[in-house]
Amino acid sequence: LYEVAATEHGVRVLIGDVRGHGIGALGTVAAVLGSFREAAHDEPDLGGVLRRLDRALARHLGERARDEPGEDFVTALLLEIRPDGELSALNCGHPWPFLLGDGRVEPLARADPLPPVGPFPLPGDLVPVRCGAFPPGDVLVLYTDGVEDARDAAGRFFPLHATLTGLASRLPAAPETTLRLLFSALLRHTRGRPADDVALVVLRNDRARVTCGPLGAGASDAEGSVPGTRPAAT
Repeated sequence: LYEVAATEHGVRVLIGDVRGHGIGALGTVAAVLGSFREAAHDEPDLGGVLRRLDRALARHLGERARDEPGEDFVTALLLEIRPDGELSALNCGHPWPFLLGDGRVEPLARADPLPPVGPFPLPGDLVPVRCGAFPPGDVLVLYTDGVEDARDAAGRFFPLHATLTGLASRLPAAPETTLRLLFSALLRHTRGRPADDVALVVLRNDRARVTCGPLGAGASDAEGSVPGTRPAAT
């Protein structure tokens, strides 16, 4: 599951993975995404968004348990991109994204994630991890564990870091191009048959310099910047 929302608090991103498959898992996806689409706009901080997701999931799983007993959970990464380009995140059992730029490939953070959403209560104090800046032209690659766990016929894992390193050397590229090349490499590795569900989201900071000024001023009288984030996903 994944979603990107432009809000007054910044661009907010959710990517996650539901335990299980089939109709039951689709219902869980719908419950989590529906909650995020409202909470992303309503809640002033990421901790509030995560608590809303946790409550929505608890309600859904409680209703589902009457017909389908069992323990389900969702890994979830919540990411916030502030208008000034600063990044913060709350990670519940999900792989950390990679940040690509100037030929470099780095994990967005190295902090230990919280447990997945569902089986355990959330901590009383949810403090987002500060992940530094998202400079103009840089790219974020978010993914589910089906990407790094994908194997070829010999049982070798998909070389995600090496593949991203090759893509970083080709920047700047449209996020659609980065996504297509990454997904094509994954399909080649698995001969077109990934064994697990896969989700990929690519975000690029498209902040650009623009000229602005008082009415009647020339275009060169003042300068400002406009933030923007361009997503692509599969």
